[in-house]
Amino acid sequence: MAAAQNSRNKSEARAKGAAANSVGWRDASPAPVVLIAGPEEYLGIRAMDRIRAEVRSATPDVELTKLNAASYEAGSLAMTVAPSLFGEGKLVEVEGLESMNDAFLADAIKYLAQPEDDVVLVLRHAGGVRGKKLLDAVKAGGWPVVDCQPLKKDADKTSFVVAEFKASGRRIQGDAVQALVNAVGANLSELAAACSQLIADATTAVTAETVDRYYGGRVEATAFKVADAAMSGNGPLALSTLRHALSTGVDPVPLVAALAAKLRTLAKVAGARGSSASIAKNLGMQPWLVEQAQRDVRRWTPEGLIRSIQVIAEADAQVKGLSRDPVYAVEHAVTVIATSAQRR
Repeated sequence: MAAAQNSRNKSEARAKGAAANSVGWRDASPAPVVLIAGPEEYLGIRAMDRIRAEVRSATPDVELTKLNAASYEAGSLAMTVAPSLFGEGKLVEVEGLESMNDAFLADAIKYLAQPEDDVVLVLRHAGGVRGKKLLDAVKAGGWPVVDCQPLKKDADKTSFVVAEFKASGRRIQGDAVQALVNAVGANLSELAAACSQLIADATTAVTAETVDRYYGGRVEATAFKVADAAMSGNGPLALSTLRHALSTGVDPVPLVAALAAKLRTLAKVAGARGSSASIAKNLGMQPWLVEQAQRDVRRWTPEGLIRSIQVIAEADAQVKGLSRDPVYAVEHAVTVIATSAQRR
């Protein structure tokens, strides 16, 4: 019993230690050893760029060396970090730790025991179990670990957009944030590029109209236009937008997915109690998105919401192969949802 408790205590201590040295990618900064871990490539690139820029700002003559852990040759790390004749600092960036060979694992473990004073070693691990011994050693040593996980939830993506604009000292309206995520949020690097373009081009606060002017023609944006019209009870607009989208080659699947996403948000907020801030915290949503859903839900009855959720579930199955006429399936779903939204 005592041994089991001791084991649990050690596990908890390791977990607390790992959490203590975990940092967000925006806070990545130079250290003798930095681990950038996680499968989101774009965030990994941003974190590494940030560290490199800070190192060069502090030490303009720094010597940069790049290594690949998969094709690594034994002894290369020791040669790279060896003190220079001219005494300049060194920045060593190692990619591909998820595919590291045994030679790199052995040399890196040895190096962690006594890192060099004038060296910044940045390790990039894109995920997986390979090299776990090295990752554990980095965490146990108290070195910073930059977490680069994919942003899968809309709430995470909207937070990303807001932070991008804040960091640039620019303003973007709440509905414009959601419109941008709807339009280009499937790929984080595209979302970041869209933020950069709007930040560079817009002379005033970015609005939903601005986003629509730049990105309104994308499939994702069109799908959410259909969903917005249907959810507001505007059947004629929803159907005309839907038919235009279908006639230009938009697949029914993303159209149904956008409707389903809107309904899920509405259902979550409709069943929640408390302030918009507390609901947002509990549901992992942005407060303004909760407030919008709270306004939208007023035009719905519980029966109408249930009916709409049922019909969108049926449409989802039909557009994915259960029906010979997926166009009719999505048109029927849009009609039912728009009609249900009008009922009080």
